[in-house]
Amino acid sequence: MVTLPKLTNLQLELLQTFSYTLPDEQLIEVRQLLATYFLDKADAEMDRLWQEKGWDDNIIEKWAKGHDRVSSSSQP
Repeated sequence: MVTLPKLTNLQLELLQTFSYTLPDEQLIEVRQLLATYFLDKADAEMDRLWQEKGWDDNIIEKWAKGHDRVSSSSQP
């Protein structure tokens, strides 16, 4: 028997809030609002890390070139 994971607090809140059928246009708007919300959160966290770690364009170039890559066989 397969047991499904419990719903998260966000899933429960959304189920309670939207316990009715929305027109497709509104459903698209809600999806866009949620996507924008989480994108803003990720962007703010990246900005925080950028400042905290003192990152600059050079580190991005370094990452892009893969100089810090570690093979899976050398990881613990």
